[in-house]
Amino acid sequence: MIPPGYEAALLDSWDYFLHLAMVLTPLFIGASFLVGLAQEYLPPERVEAMLRSRDQGSGNVLAAGLGAVTPFCSCSTVPVLAGLLGAGAPVGMSFSFLLASPIVNWIAVLFGLFGAGVTAAYVLSALAAAIVGGLVIGTLDLERYIKEVRITAGGREITTERRAATDGGTATACGCGGTTPKTHRERVTDAGEGALSFFRDTLPYIVVGIAIGALIHGAVPASFLQRIAGPGNPLATPLAALAGAPIYVSISGMLPIAHSLTEQGIPIGTVIAFVIGGAGISIPNLILLNKLFERRLLAIYAATVVTIGIVIGVLFNTVLAGMV
Repeated sequence: MIPPGYEAALLDSWDYFLHLAMVLTPLFIGASFLVGLAQEYLPPERVEAMLRSRDQGSGNVLAAGLGAVTPFCSCSTVPVLAGLLGAGAPVGMSFSFLLASPIVNWIAVLFGLFGAGVTAAYVLSALAAAIVGGLVIGTLDLERYIKEVRITAGGREITTERRAATDGGTATACGCGGTTPKTHRERVTDAGEGALSFFRDTLPYIVVGIAIGALIHGAVPASFLQRIAGPGNPLATPLAALAGAPIYVSISGMLPIAHSLTEQGIPIGTVIAFVIGGAGISIPNLILLNKLFERRLLAIYAATVVTIGIVIGVLFNTVLAGMV
């Protein structure tokens, strides 16, 4: 028989699970549709073409912006990054794209969970961090730490060998230049079908994330969480930025946990550091980037993401705490 205290906690967790499921399901489907629509109009090849002729400075701004509005998953971000590097794009500019792509992500879900104020502040600060981070990395002469590899993705072969091909790092084009362009209705239809397909694929991660968030809400005492990650612990934000990486599998599962933590009184900046660290230096992401980067450059990337998470987290906790 379940003790009365545990039974009440489990019932509370179940109620919160249903609440999160009803809130997040339309948000994730809507966000997936917007992502699909962005990819219909801004496919990886077009993103590469837009950035190839840019220099440091304006190129970093454009790269961060494109990384934000074309939130590819890691498996497609890495080929785009390889194409940029192979086309001779500056490393710093390529890093602005790489940094913005995972951390300025799922804006629609963030808006639904945390409101317009937090979302706007997060997007602006994350974009600024990606731009500045890329500019700083661009001054460090890190080209020698990029591996010379060839990646096949989307029906084309991409190389990181600097200016190795006349089409800007793409050794073999997809051969689709003669196909009829899609109509707007076809693009919207494809984005909608892709959204439903993506939602079905990520549903297990969403369910797991909601379940963990519900258990945190109903079964984990708020006082315990406050001792570990509350404002009384000066190391809470740095530790959160590191703690997100080993447990991250999908942003779909991360955001329900983040929402539950804020509802339990964990400062919003600490939670954001947790999400940034998980999205940027997750084990799957680092494995993919290891194909392109030598260990030193991979370590620099990871340190940059953690630093961004800590800086934005501290900023939110000290300046923007009243927004939540």
